[in-house]
Amino acid sequence: MCLPAILFFIVFAYLPMPGLYLAFIKYNYTDGIFKSPFVGFDNFKFLVMTGDLWRLTLNTVLYNLAFILLGNVLQIVVAVFLNEIRLKWFKKVSQTLMFLPHFISAVLIGLIAYNVLSYDYGLLNSILTSLGMEPVKTYSNAGIWPFIIILTYLWQSTGYGSIVYFAAIMGLDNEIIEASEIDGANAFQRIRYIVLPWLKPTFIILLLFSLGGILRGNFGLFFNLVGANNTALYATTDIIETYVFRALMTNFNFSIGSAVSLYQSVFGFAVVLTANWLVKKFSPDNSLF
Repeated sequence: MCLPAILFFIVFAYLPMPGLYLAFIKYNYTDGIFKSPFVGFDNFKFLVMTGDLWRLTLNTVLYNLAFILLGNVLQIVVAVFLNEIRLKWFKKVSQTLMFLPHFISAVLIGLIAYNVLSYDYGLLNSILTSLGMEPVKTYSNAGIWPFIIILTYLWQSTGYGSIVYFAAIMGLDNEIIEASEIDGANAFQRIRYIVLPWLKPTFIILLLFSLGGILRGNFGLFFNLVGANNTALYATTDIIETYVFRALMTNFNFSIGSAVSLYQSVFGFAVVLTANWLVKKFSPDNSLF
């Protein structure tokens, strides 16, 4: 049963590892990977000197922290509310409607966003113009995009992400709930003193898993909402994935792209080890290892 998963990681995680050598060379097509001149850490120095590395790291980390923290909180809230619904048909309809955004393509989400936010033909500016107000230049205003991206992500992922927490609640012994009701506990007290403590181990495990990818941005969401070449929005929307995409597809700089990806992996590995150490120190039963 483990063989498919083992093969998956061998093919997609371990066999490509020699390609990390690209981060330490000045790659050219004539000489290939292993004959191109070795430059050591010069590619990393270039990223630091240009200031791109700090901007990319800050944007990616802040977005992922917002996704992880706000996403998990909303998923817990949705799971708890679903559990409190007594009408089965209404619960099923609610779950279905909340799951649907997860299955909508990022390309379609980007198209919807453009039709709403476009300066010339967007729905938002059409409404503002009809009310006698000035249209908004959304695609040249970097300050508002963090809110747009975070809200879009939460809208798309909250319903589907709540499945894990809802399943955890389903594993709660009904006798505990019934005993609390006999003792006079109301719904809010049951949630606070029984349901939320029950969800704590699940929250910690999912948090640790998420922290491992804290430097891995949601390329599909960012690329389709913002695009990879809108320089006016780089300050708040440029993440590591979009930078690597430009390095590979626009500048054809495989060495810089590999250097950024290696930095991304090492940083994520360090974050997981640190977070797991903290969890093990304060709550040993909930640590990963």
